[in-house]
Amino acid sequence: MPRPNDPRVGDAHGRDPQQRSSSSASGISRRGFLIGTLGSTAVLAFGLPGIALAQDATDTALKEGQYEPTLWYAIDSNGQVTLHCTKAEMGQHVGTSLARLVAEELEVDPATMRIEYVDSDPKWGYMITGGSWSVNHSFLPLSRAGAAGREALIDAGARLLDVDPARCHARNGQVICDDQRISYGEIVASGTLSRSYSAEELEAIALKPTSERRVLGSPGNAQDIPDKTTGAALFGIDAKIDGMVYARPVLPPARFGCQAVSIDDSAAATIPGYQQTLRLEDPSGLCQGWLAVVADSFSAAMRATDALKVEWDVGPAAAISEADIQQEGRRLTEAPTRDNGALFVDSGDLASAFERADADSATLVDATYTTASVLHFQLEPVNATVVERDGHWHIHCGNQQQSASVPLVAKALEVDDSQVTFHQYYLGGGFGRRLYGDYAVPAALAAKALGKPVKMVFTRPDDSRLDCVRSPSVQRLRSAVTASGEILASEHAAAAGWPTAAIAPGFLGEFVDGGGKLDSFAISGADHWYQVATQRVWAQQNHKAHEAFVPGYLRSVGPGWTTWAVESHMDELAQAAGLDPARFRLALLQAEGRNAGEAPNSVGGAERLKAVLQRALEKSGWSERDSLPEDTGLGVALSFGQERHMPTWVACVARVKVDRSSGDVTVEKLTSVVDAGTLAHPDGAMAQLEGSLLWGLSMALHEGTEYAEGQPSDLNLNSYTPLRMHQVPELDLEFMINDHTPVGLGEPGTCVVAPAIGNAVAHACGVRLRDLPMRAQTLKTRLGNRADDQMTS
Repeated sequence: MPRPNDPRVGDAHGRDPQQRSSSSASGISRRGFLIGTLGSTAVLAFGLPGIALAQDATDTALKEGQYEPTLWYAIDSNGQVTLHCTKAEMGQHVGTSLARLVAEELEVDPATMRIEYVDSDPKWGYMITGGSWSVNHSFLPLSRAGAAGREALIDAGARLLDVDPARCHARNGQVICDDQRISYGEIVASGTLSRSYSAEELEAIALKPTSERRVLGSPGNAQDIPDKTTGAALFGIDAKIDGMVYARPVLPPARFGCQAVSIDDSAAATIPGYQQTLRLEDPSGLCQGWLAVVADSFSAAMRATDALKVEWDVGPAAAISEADIQQEGRRLTEAPTRDNGALFVDSGDLASAFERADADSATLVDATYTTASVLHFQLEPVNATVVERDGHWHIHCGNQQQSASVPLVAKALEVDDSQVTFHQYYLGGGFGRRLYGDYAVPAALAAKALGKPVKMVFTRPDDSRLDCVRSPSVQRLRSAVTASGEILASEHAAAAGWPTAAIAPGFLGEFVDGGGKLDSFAISGADHWYQVATQRVWAQQNHKAHEAFVPGYLRSVGPGWTTWAVESHMDELAQAAGLDPARFRLALLQAEGRNAGEAPNSVGGAERLKAVLQRALEKSGWSERDSLPEDTGLGVALSFGQERHMPTWVACVARVKVDRSSGDVTVEKLTSVVDAGTLAHPDGAMAQLEGSLLWGLSMALHEGTEYAEGQPSDLNLNSYTPLRMHQVPELDLEFMINDHTPVGLGEPGTCVVAPAIGNAVAHACGVRLRDLPMRAQTLKTRLGNRADDQMTS
């Protein structure tokens, strides 16, 4: 597999900076076709107007010895198939999965395909990698593109073999008729490809029956592993441009409202290689009060920055604390109304339902759940290398959302969007952090001020201070449950910073008529699949969080906190009704009404969630739950992943051991069963599930920081303590095998673990924890208080 374009010679791509990808539509002629598809994942995700990529069929797909049946791949005269991948590779092997979609229908070996990670260009549609969308949203466009290419190659190959196309089939990069065969490369070299498709014909194209699949669902290695293993893979931090200087940003004490009053660089000037300190003037207002230290090497820039003495005029943001944000969240959720929130779900007359529940002697459970600020802490700190050539700005970095980052940088540089190109590299971890390209702005401003290429690298503490953290949250749930386990009424209010409001406000939407606009990414997961007679869900924007920092997208986003509350609350309702929490859930999973599901993604609805739960219970030994050793517990939780319209059905059972003397919780085993539909790349799917579950465990017990004095309290791994190797539990994981539409796997496992652990802790020792992360000291104190209460009674 080719790595991203090598930046070590001349321009970072070793070519004319104005040259775009070789798959440009400008070379298409009358002798072939260009198949048009919806290239944008955001078209589906955000409801954007369709970005039409269909081109006039009078242009050709033959160019420089290559045949491009579609924008998405090319075949050369040697039969080499190159996928033009618009997604970001950040450890999830996305190129491998997408190549397999094309290979299945094109009838080639996916292991032989090249994967080219393309630069930003409007022709690709909206470029974004996030939301667990990549395979789901690419499935039909890439599969149809592969099928169309196969049909065209069979037609052309049949002509060259002088046989009826109906007698031919394709297999392993060849067109075959009885004992005759011709390779795709020979067909391309012949120059005889002529079939064209309209967009309507492409949509009507028939894909293989699932019984004939040879690629999807089958084992296979990730194609990027060799380069990553040998060090040949190029990450953003590896980019080099001839004549570049190095820079490190000097971040002000708080994200907003700061200015440098005086700068003393006398000590910095003693560092060999130090050049100067810049004030960054940012017309976009993103870099408020920023400086940049410029040097001959990054080592010199790093040390000179540490030696710099700056006096700051500090704005009010520095005075906001985590406690202030949480206090505001509690105020918002105490009495949710349309004045302080927007409706995400509104089913039935809630006030009347609660009155009836009271008359029927139903039990009211009212509880508040919180989560702390969480940092991304991706292995590769953010960075960007920027060069201007002939009025065009080239940004070299790893990025998850080029289509939003281009206008962000263009605004800061005061140029048109067409004058900015993002060149894509591997990401040393993304997890949603690189959905916001703010880190490229100071590098671009420094390059503009200096008139030369600049490579800006953030140290780990710099990265932490700039991080668009997962906002702290406060949620209040109150529900009425009968002794038979029926939920008569439920109200859920969730207050947090809204990442979309901060980063892409144009994508806020209204989900209930007259309910107001909201950020679905800050509330998804609260629209669960349990049967509830009357339900209301409020999304409330905590503006206090926005005053302190830029809330961001972190792997699973809203479900990372909403699932914690929903699934903890479900256990509390089961306890109030005196029912087994798993059996309680099973009874509520009814594929009726809004929970029936719909094509193409959620066919089967709640029944599929029930199926993974039943299987997880069998595998985990749930039936022996009440005979476990002392202080050992089993807890269960469910999730449907990122979004209700693209659900990934997940069940998780956690087995924990509680140490009463220390409050430490040891997770002994996680059992998880997942229905993600068709698995494009089973090995990659399992890796995604393993990684997401372990990060969920990390955030459940270990990760979390507090905002204080304008920045996170924990800036490095000496105090920010993610899960360590010795804390990894036994994992028993299984995928349900079926041929349903493939859905997402990047995030679903992340959000299901914490409530499973919390529920297991309650089972093990009788203490209900409602705050994430679940700290040992909190549990120890609660256990001590509980023991004191028992002794007193």
